[in-house]
Amino acid sequence: ADARLERMQPLQWPQRDALCGELGAGDAGRRVRLCGWVALRRSHAGLTFLTLRDSSGMVQVTTLPEYPEVYAVVNKLRVESVVSVEGVVRLRPTESINADMSTGAIEVAADCVSVLNSVTRSLPFPITTADTVKEKFPEEVRLRFRVLDLRRPQMQSNLRLRHKVIKHIRRYLEDRHDFVEIETPILSKSTPEGARDYLVPSRVQPGTCFALPQSPQLFKQMLMASGFEKYFQIARCFRDEDLRADRQPEFTQLDMEIAFTSMEDMLNLNEELMIHIFQEVGDIKLPKCFPRLTYTEAMNRYGTDRPDLRFDWELKDASDVFLGSSFKVFADTLENGGVIKALCVPGGAKVFSNTDLKKGTVYAEASKAGAKGLPFLKVMDNGELEGVGPLVSSLKPEKKEHMLEILDAKAGDLILFALGEQSTANQVLGRLRLFIAHKLEVIDTVSLSYQELPSLYCQHILGILMRHQ
Repeated sequence: ADARLERMQPLQWPQRDALCGELGAGDAGRRVRLCGWVALRRSHAGLTFLTLRDSSGMVQVTTLPEYPEVYAVVNKLRVESVVSVEGVVRLRPTESINADMSTGAIEVAADCVSVLNSVTRSLPFPITTADTVKEKFPEEVRLRFRVLDLRRPQMQSNLRLRHKVIKHIRRYLEDRHDFVEIETPILSKSTPEGARDYLVPSRVQPGTCFALPQSPQLFKQMLMASGFEKYFQIARCFRDEDLRADRQPEFTQLDMEIAFTSMEDMLNLNEELMIHIFQEVGDIKLPKCFPRLTYTEAMNRYGTDRPDLRFDWELKDASDVFLGSSFKVFADTLENGGVIKALCVPGGAKVFSNTDLKKGTVYAEASKAGAKGLPFLKVMDNGELEGVGPLVSSLKPEKKEHMLEILDAKAGDLILFALGEQSTANQVLGRLRLFIAHKLEVIDTVSLSYQELPSLYCQHILGILMRHQ
């Protein structure tokens, strides 16, 4: 009975009194008790060193020769084992200071190490600061071992950043603009939306189902009618649609509504909110006024309502160039009320072969967007044009000069054409614009400073879309 009673006692975890990442030179001489994960173990000159990690950061733990029992425990540890360490903080020798660690000036000389949870086999992937895990290991492996994946510094940083953003959204809307945060129902009635609903069968009413909300649209309209003039929530939404880079079955969005307001007021509020978040979370100063494009402008210039402005390729209307053209495909298109749009790819003539453009990767991408063909021209070093034969021969000298001027095309550039209805031509070239930009690696995703990041509003569509690349 006593043994059973002893087993029923609450588990007594060692109570830590310090965090790894918060120790510094001012703590020298202080005795501490730490808990965390073994990020690294190495031996040198008869000593064993641990890099101990917790949610605050990392610190080096050193074994002492006068504690052989500690050395025996530490020497058997595998990376990612969970331990409790007791010891004294001391300054490192000058030559041993690690400038890459916030705690690099000190170490903890351990006189007691307890194993709380040991790793008994090799890990499926390393828990490393280098962002190579995502590249080398399939997503299925990372998801199967999600606990380990979430220990990676990048994942920790992502989730903590998300938390900070949401925290500052709440503070801004509540403290500065008197918004009320209200949770709306998750189980609700199915209503027509942009995608299919996820359905949850009702046990109480057999044969009926609840629908998971694609957005809180109806509920927030009810709140406005109920007298809650300023509402927001960090809303969970569910949409049964095909996966894409920017589509998931469930996602979180900032949802808000204001009564007695205008589109201009909402645009200004969102601008101020984004400026506040970037300033508070990332110490990044955004411009006070975001550029604005109408939906029509965005589609005509970039082929999408969420244009990537990190590179400045624009779609151009070349219909005037080909009025009265002897190239039958273009002439028929214009006679039937269609348009001829063009995209100039700087340096593209030297990168893409005729095969790529006639039946290869570029042509395949255009076909996915609805193109029935992909007319193209290459501006050669001598200024002559090459490409689709009948198209080249149809261009008289004055028309050729007019076209090159419109597109600002130079030697070595590639000119792609899309024809038909305006929407189709925009969609084809908009898709090719992104595809080729990624292919040529012209989008600088590394060195571009946040101050230069393009922000814009795309307005005059159903709702208001703001895109921050």
